This record gives sequence, structure tokens and C-alpha cells, in this order.
Amino acid sequence: MGMFQALIDALRTPDLRNKILFTLGMILVFRFLAHVPLPGVNQDQLNALLQNNQLINLLDLFSGGGLARFSIVALGVNPYINASIIMTLLNQTIPALERLSKEGEYGRNKINQYTRVLTVPLALLQGIGVAVFMQRQGVLSAFGPNDLAPTISILASLTAGTIILMWLGELISERGIGNGISFIIFAGIVGRLPNTVEQTLQVQQNALALGSIAVIAVLVIAAIIFIQEGQRRIPVQYAKRVRGTRMYSGGSTFIPLRVNSAGVIPIIFAISILLLPSQIAQYFTTSDTEWLRNLSTAIVAFFQNPIFYNLTYFVLVVAFTFFYTAFTFVPNDVADNIKRYGGFIPGIRPGRPTAEFLSRVVTRITIAGALFLGFVAVMPTLIGDITSVQTLRLGGTSILIVVGVVVETMKQLEAQLLQRSYEGFIR
Repeated sequence: MGMFQALIDALRTPDLRNKILFTLGMILVFRFLAHVPLPGVNQDQLNALLQNNQLINLLDLFSGGGLARFSIVALGVNPYINASIIMTLLNQTIPALERLSKEGEYGRNKINQYTRVLTVPLALLQGIGVAVFMQRQGVLSAFGPNDLAPTISILASLTAGTIILMWLGELISERGIGNGISFIIFAGIVGRLPNTVEQTLQVQQNALALGSIAVIAVLVIAAIIFIQEGQRRIPVQYAKRVRGTRMYSGGSTFIPLRVNSAGVIPIIFAISILLLPSQIAQYFTTSDTEWLRNLSTAIVAFFQNPIFYNLTYFVLVVAFTFFYTAFTFVPNDVADNIKRYGGFIPGIRPGRPTAEFLSRVVTRITIAGALFLGFVAVMPTLIGDITSVQTLRLGGTSILIVVGVVVETMKQLEAQLLQRSYEGFIR
């Protein structure tokens, strides 16, 4: 109920209402672009391919339904996500970039600029890969060195489509509500939802099976919200201190450590990485070089095996949860800040012991959050294999992303409303 109340209050606040309307406007632009097809697409062949190929369905999820029509935004924000992953890894390994990331606003803007530049060649490479695959499947009539004009126009359109989506996502983050890139994926999933429900009803007519699927969906949503909201509060005590002629009394506060501070980012990262090897391998399955053809066929077969696929997905989600938490929460910095302001955690000495204590606590609660996220990520796929309802494979990932984005966006709205009520009180 509090969530709906926050939304109503936000719509009554003029500047927040404008932010919400701006976000909706950007999503409408994106949905319009998802309906602009590329030249020479055989739609019947594409529909047949979407029904039989799980990888293409996952790619379509990330393009927000743009691949179902092979539109100009068919690649979605996938190249930008891959560029973000590469830049995040480089930040940890290249000292110059690590220094730049610690330079506040200027450093962040510079790294964002490098990420945008890296997105262009990645989008071009991915565009070539997807187009070659589509041409071999009979979806594209003209593509390759013999059809230069259509090839250049298709690649230019796909690359430009990704750059436009990246720009729309950044506009949403800057002027709207929530994380823009997550919102674009969210909008695509919501747009596909009626189609997914229709497919499920066509495949599964058994009322008991459908009822159990609905119950599982509700339980998964409740569990996601429970874990997303779960936090460990570390108490911090501040001693009395003298500044000049004035004495400031001590007080107590707490550091809220979330069980899953990474949100839906690990799921998005894991799927991007899962897609990449099989996507690249698809292009070489018809290669003239025998060892390359055999290796590519083996990689594609590996990712189509449900046991290996689920295991890899689970491990990647767990790994990315740890990786992203380590990147966003630095115990040494938190310990230094507590020490600088004369604070201490009861029973723990300031400085290094505090950093070690925080590191231990974060690792313990992240293990619980990461294992839960990994389990929820693969569970719908396993249920899909048991019940033979393949639409659930995408349903699970979709639920995770949709619920995660809604929860994070509502928290942002509540924070902004709280900030405005404080400002009104101060005035």
C-alpha cells in the first residue's frame, strides 16, 4: 500500500510528476523504435526462428522486443552493458583508470565517456554477428560482401539504434526516475508480457499446472522483495567532541548493509556474458576450417544443454553479485569516514579492525544474497524443463528484472519525496 501511496504523492508533486512523465515519454520513443523494421526482413522466417531458438529469445528480451521484428534497435542495450562490464573490469586492473574512478564527478564522467566510445565497436561487431546469423537462417535476404549497400545500411542502423537507446537510457537516469538502462530492459519486458502469457496458455491448458505456476510466480516476487529489502544494521557510536569553544554531543546511528546491494545488475550482467560466447560461436558453425567449426558447434551444444546452461548461469549470477558488491562497497573507505568523524562501532577498534569487521559482515550477508539470487535466476528454467512450459525460461529472468526495477524505482521516489518534505519543513 505504501508503494502506491508514494506513487500518488509523487504525481501530486510537480517536479516529480514531470520526471515520471519524461520517463514515460522516453519509453514511448523506445517502443516506437522497436516497431521500425530493417530492410529485407522475412518476418515469417523470423517468427519460426523465435519459436525454436532459446538464444534468440534471450536476445529479444534484452532488445525489449526489438529483435522479434528485427527492428533498428534489435541489439538493444546489450553492447552498452558489455562495454560497462569491460570498463568495470579495467577499472580494477589499470591503475590510471582506478585513480580516475576516485576523482569524483569528473572521473565518473570520463569513464562514462570511455564506455560510450567502447559501445560503438561492440555494437558493430554484435551487429555483424546477428546479421550473419539471420542471413544464414533465411531471415535477411541481402547481406554480405556481394550486397554492399544493404549491408552498410543494416549495420549502420543497428549500431545507431544501440547508440540511441544508450542516449535514451542516460536521459532517463539524468532527467527521469530510476536507472535508465534497467528501465529500457524493463519496458521491453512489460511490452512482451501479454505475448508471454498468451504463449503459456497455448502450450499449457492444465488448470492445476497453470495455478501452480501462478503460485510460484507470487512466491518468487515476495521472496525477491523480501531479500531486496533485507539489511543488516551496523551500529555506529559518536563520542562527544570539542570544536573551538563549542562541545558537540555524541550520538548513535547505523550503517544499513543490504543483503543484495547489487540489485538486478548481476542478472543483467550474467545474461550478457551467457549470450556472448554462444552468439559468437553461432557465426563459425559453418566455417570451412574444420577445428573452428567443431569448436563452435561444441560451444553452441554446451549452451543448449540445460544442466550446463543452468550451472553456468547460477555461477555467473553469484560471481557478479560478489563482484558488484565489492566494487560499490569499499570497507576501507567506510572505516576511514567513520574514524574521520570521531565514530566507532561498539566493541571494534577504529581504523583497520573496523574495515576487517565490515568486510567480514558484507561477505557473509552477500553469500546469502548471491546464493538466493542465483537460485531464483535458475529456478524458473528448471520448472520450465519439468513442466515443459518453455516460456517460463524467460519468465523467471523477466520477473527478477521487473520486480527489481520497480522496487529500486519506488525507493528512489520515496527518497525524493522525503527530501522534499524535509526541504518544506526547513523553509
